Amino acid sequence: MGEQDGIWALGLMSGTSMDGVDAALVLTDGIEIFEFGATGYRPYTGDERAIIAAAQGKWPGEAGVAEAAEVVEAAHLDLIRRFGGVDLVGFHGQTLAHDPANHRTHQAGDGARLAKALGLPVVWDFRSNDMAAGGQGAPLAPFYHFALARRMGKGPVAFLNLGGVGNISFVDTRHPRPDADGALLAFDTGPANALMDDFALKRTGLACDYGGALAAIGKVDEKILASFLSHDYFRQKPPKSLDRNAFADLAYAVERLSDTDGLATLAGATIQSVKSAFAFAPDGMTRLLVAGGGRKNPHLMQGLARNLDLPVEDVDASGLDGDMLEAQAFAYLAARARIHLNISAPGTTGIAKPISGGRLSG
Repeated sequence: MGEQDGIWALGLMSGTSMDGVDAALVLTDGIEIFEFGATGYRPYTGDERAIIAAAQGKWPGEAGVAEAAEVVEAAHLDLIRRFGGVDLVGFHGQTLAHDPANHRTHQAGDGARLAKALGLPVVWDFRSNDMAAGGQGAPLAPFYHFALARRMGKGPVAFLNLGGVGNISFVDTRHPRPDADGALLAFDTGPANALMDDFALKRTGLACDYGGALAAIGKVDEKILASFLSHDYFRQKPPKSLDRNAFADLAYAVERLSDTDGLATLAGATIQSVKSAFAFAPDGMTRLLVAGGGRKNPHLMQGLARNLDLPVEDVDASGLDGDMLEAQAFAYLAARARIHLNISAPGTTGIAKPISGGRLSG
């Protein structure tokens, strides 16, 4: 297939939940999405996850960071080598620390080493250029959400990703491009699965509260929830972004609760933080499409539906793969970055003007 029809880009994502690596092929020219290709998943072992978890919150050169990077690179190489027909790789790495107030971010993993090992061009370090120019460096998936909405013929529409941290994109496809003024407003909403998964693992030994079953029979601690919602972040105007550990106080507060009440309170925090995000929503949103692992939690989905004044839908119902949207996003962004198209804008990261980013190796 000719270059004018697009390239097969393989995007990879290892999120803040630290469960493993997602990979997805997308045929794209960096503007349109022509076709979705194969997908794959490579879970981290318990030992690998422990090494990555031990490096959370750390910066290059600190103890444990090099070991975490080795784990991340090895897992990504293992997964990438299962795919054929790849023209370009979009490698996000594993976020260990994100400090937008001080224009710092740290994703473990060296794309240049991957490019050398694979013999393929790799676009990586997607966030640094934006942050160096005064942006938040996150979220980056909104440009892909705009392309999806255009492909689906839907809009204005909101995309919510419930990964480790929640993030939302308000998309208005009446604008011609994702970097046009008013086309996108995006920001992190608050904690999503990360705190619930950490709590479930510590209390029950399970990787998560499967189906929200424990949260559904628990009782929300309203005092803890009210304290959480009093955080300045929820009144701060977007764009804005969060680190995985931004709400450590909430994690500490629920430690005194029972298993069920703790999970109910954490789920309530996720639901209410998404509800608070709609205070900033542009007019005319027609529906909320939910991606990420949180969409598989009926307790969360039902809570969102009760608290929001628009339809709440699993993105899978629109023919998309809600497990792979973020991996697909980095395939799409890699294709854009390779030809120096913008990947962030004032409405997504708070940068002064639209900007490209990423480093190309190989």
